[in-house]
Amino acid sequence: MEILTGIGTIDRERIAAILRGTKGTISVGEAAGILNVASTEAAKMLSRWAKKGWMSRVSRGLYVPVPLESRSTEIGLDDPWLVADRLFSPCYIGGWSAAEHFDLTEQIFTTIIIMTTQKPRNRRPVIKGTSFMVRTVSKNALFGLKPVWRGQVKILVSDPARTLVDMLTNPVFGGGIRSVKDMLENYLMSGNKNLERLIEYAQQLGNGAVFKRLGFLLEKIAPQETDAIGACRKRLTTGNARLDPKLNNTKLITRWRLWVPENWKMMKKKGDPFDR
Repeated sequence: MEILTGIGTIDRERIAAILRGTKGTISVGEAAGILNVASTEAAKMLSRWAKKGWMSRVSRGLYVPVPLESRSTEIGLDDPWLVADRLFSPCYIGGWSAAEHFDLTEQIFTTIIIMTTQKPRNRRPVIKGTSFMVRTVSKNALFGLKPVWRGQVKILVSDPARTLVDMLTNPVFGGGIRSVKDMLENYLMSGNKNLERLIEYAQQLGNGAVFKRLGFLLEKIAPQETDAIGACRKRLTTGNARLDPKLNNTKLITRWRLWVPENWKMMKKKGDPFDR
């Protein structure tokens, strides 16, 4: 554990200049540009300040300032979204992290989901105590995104419809299909409801399993949404999908070409045993 130690006037002035010229995170390149020094010299400075406890290294070449009130560099990330954006850009915050932001769930998820065009080796990094789940998407999949201000930085987050499409593509992004079903219900009761947009995004993403899962769920929890259910039926692809690959899908719903668990097949409305 690094303990804060004193630094000289010149270093204080340099750190102050860097803090004025950055937005929550500090890269070697930014420090070099602000101080008008070579990257190698800036890297040495940041490393030295980290050893003295005035900076905290979050990854190679990337630092965050240590709050003045802190007595140690062992700090958590003040805003994990800022760090995620710097490490994995081009990217967006998605899945349950976006669902929490848009009040589609009351569940508390401690892991941040990042959708990126990068192909990182470590897809489950833990940075300063914060866990991330990183998934690779194509550049063509960077749509349906909404800029959200985090301090002075704009971070891209999947909008509510895109968030649901991602979770219907792979229920793991929503914590499993039971959680995704609850978020879909919340979406249908919210001001963000836009089933036409949801269908459009699913069509653009081109994953046939989304329509099978969405149509099946709508038929169970919102049978009055006949237009959306019909739109899903028209877009059914060949082959059978699984409602949630993590569950024991033993019953085939032929009209949706979807394998589901036994209790899902019998579930007809909110309040059935499935919901408990």
